Amino acid sequence: MSPRIALLGFSIECNRFAPIATEADFAYRCLLRGDAIVTDARSASPQALGEMPGFVTAMDATGPWQPRPLTLAMAEPNGPVDHAFFESLMEEWRIGLRALRGQVEGAFCVMHGAGLTTVLDDPEGAVQALVRAELGEIPFICTYDLHANVSDANVALNDAYVGYLTNPHMDMRARGEESAGLMRRLLKGERFVRAHRRLPIVAPTVSLLTAQGPYAEVINLGQERRAADTRIVNVSVMAGFAYGDTPFNGMCAIVTATHQGAADALTDELADAAWARRDRFVAKLTPLEEATERAMTSPTPLAFADVADNPGGGGRGNTMWLLEAFHRAGVQGAVFGVIHDPALVAEAKAVGVGGQFEARFNRAAEQDPFSRPFAAEAEVKALSDGHVTGRRGIFAGTAMQLGDTAWLRLGGIDVVVISQRTQCADPAFLEHLGIDVGAARCVVVKSRGHFRGGFDEFFQHEQIVEVDAPGLTSPILSRFDWTKLPRPVLPLDQDASR
Repeated sequence: MSPRIALLGFSIECNRFAPIATEADFAYRCLLRGDAIVTDARSASPQALGEMPGFVTAMDATGPWQPRPLTLAMAEPNGPVDHAFFESLMEEWRIGLRALRGQVEGAFCVMHGAGLTTVLDDPEGAVQALVRAELGEIPFICTYDLHANVSDANVALNDAYVGYLTNPHMDMRARGEESAGLMRRLLKGERFVRAHRRLPIVAPTVSLLTAQGPYAEVINLGQERRAADTRIVNVSVMAGFAYGDTPFNGMCAIVTATHQGAADALTDELADAAWARRDRFVAKLTPLEEATERAMTSPTPLAFADVADNPGGGGRGNTMWLLEAFHRAGVQGAVFGVIHDPALVAEAKAVGVGGQFEARFNRAAEQDPFSRPFAAEAEVKALSDGHVTGRRGIFAGTAMQLGDTAWLRLGGIDVVVISQRTQCADPAFLEHLGIDVGAARCVVVKSRGHFRGGFDEFFQHEQIVEVDAPGLTSPILSRFDWTKLPRPVLPLDQDASR
């Protein structure tokens, strides 16, 4: 008999300081039910990010099986999820799982790990507990973003904890495929154990790249040890997400293995390695004035990352500090992408391609300390419906909806404005309007790091400038009023110790 596998997921990265996420945020990005989950996973351009497509297609390729899909809810990073909506999802899963009791041999769940609701600090733990309560001790695997804040329940309530290995996230599909391989092993009767160690390190996001730097070194060490020891099944080093502000924030090493002693020893080794590098987890940003000067004078093209207003971390994608400074200085040949301002896009559509008007940014924006207005004369260069298939990086092959979109020209600066908030992680967001990214003297992105995986064909690491400006995702962690973060932690508290 081919194994029957329950499929479900709850994936959102929540910034406690950002506005509440609602059902509409999930419905617009990816809220799939029943067979639509499997159909999407098997499609050429799925809505869902890579874990579910990777799992489904790998299970298809490795033998007979029967998917039993329930509900998959994924949204762009935002504030805490409205708890009433989360409870409605929990009821959907509860009903579906109860109907599957005794009718499935395994379960696969796509998580993020930095979720919040307006009530819960660990909604992922609640989902896992529900799966266990309804389905019992069947093989159960969960995938997690490497920005997960790891609670004890997240590790204890599954058979294999599978975290991303890359930042920018280029391996989501591979982690789904890996999970399918582990599921096949569990279904054949293997049993796994887990161990985890959490450290008092809440690292700034810009210090967590995996191509180079201290975090990369710890992840690479874990993969070297896994390759050398057949008892080690998976090694996941979770960086955490500072803006979740949870009681279990902190870098965490999780090892899944067939031998408890091997798992314990490796988690200790990885914790030691991370702690030895603790002084290197710091934010090194370029002041706005210096960034503006470099945009004016650099002999080589540059990419400027507005890391403090990253929609990929809950930022609203509409702060004006960089655009205002570059415009005032007369920067030429710059492309800005992508700014979230539905009201401005609507006016640009009314004006029409070739029309000129005063572009007033943030006239209808959410009232927060960062979404201040800015106005400049603009020409409408192009319009689109914002339906884009990602070309590179985290969104490669993914069907994305930017909403109605406008390309505006403000003097020597081209600005892409969208109606549905997301980070500028893929050059296709600009190119689909006709913009030649390779011809730009500088590109400014509302993104913290995922743009590196999409724009790396244009900008090498040395050409990237991370700019210090205000915003909901500033890597300068001392600017936030923490309420639940375990203290002391590095780099906020120099007296932190293990």
